Amino acid sequence: CLGYVLHITSSRNLILKAETLPKIGVEVVDKNLNPVGSVFEVFGPVSSPYVTVKPEIPDPKRLVNNMLYTPLSTGRKEKRKYGR
Repeated sequence: CLGYVLHITSSRNLILKAETLPKIGVEVVDKNLNPVGSVFEVFGPVSSPYVTVKPEIPDPKRLVNNMLYTPLSTGRKEKRKYGR
């Protein structure tokens, strides 16, 4: 899980109290795995960071006080081939 939505900024971005530290640009989904937006910025202290999410949905206000998630990657990591 990524964290709870605390509020919406005047520019319609979502501010979350992060439980995990995401990478910028990572897709964000709601509890039903519906796409919400993507991570735009990570800020605040390292011990308790906050995340800005740029929403791609028409009504982001409904997400306040809800948990958002970053989906697990389903791709496999490439194995390195060491040749001589």
